[in-house]
Amino acid sequence: MTFTLTSTAFADGGEIPRLYTCEGDDISPPLAWSNAPAGTESLVLIVDDPDAPDPAAPQRTWVHWVLYNLPPDSTGLPAAVAADARPSGTEDGLNDWEHTGYGGPCPPIGRHRYFHKLYALDTRLDGLSNPAKADVEAAMAGHVLAEAVLLGTYRKGG
Repeated sequence: MTFTLTSTAFADGGEIPRLYTCEGDDISPPLAWSNAPAGTESLVLIVDDPDAPDPAAPQRTWVHWVLYNLPPDSTGLPAAVAADARPSGTEDGLNDWEHTGYGGPCPPIGRHRYFHKLYALDTRLDGLSNPAKADVEAAMAGHVLAEAVLLGTYRKGG
């Protein structure tokens, strides 16, 4: 069975509702996953935008959310999930606003793509302290069993 990541808020490739953006309540969307492969010890969630600042001339990938050490038996996150309501053991990384937690889509120009990437790992990522996405990715190297991706798009005022 295929490792999958879905949301009841938007379809893969669809528009992220305003509620989950800087023009709405800027809360995290509901996410659900299934079929983590055998041997999964932890999950990592990274949400980023490779179209910053302008999709016509992207200059960087903007990181919106980093969670790691989600338990392998977890199956999702509700909308607007608070840190204390996440599955036990889940840890935060830093987003590009240099704080932990979710920061919703807020593209300065054009329609941007937001990749919600869930990784199944054969280990836990211990010993990290306020890691950025690059730190988490470096720690994941050689430990990824599977990846599931959910793509959403957003354009301000649209």
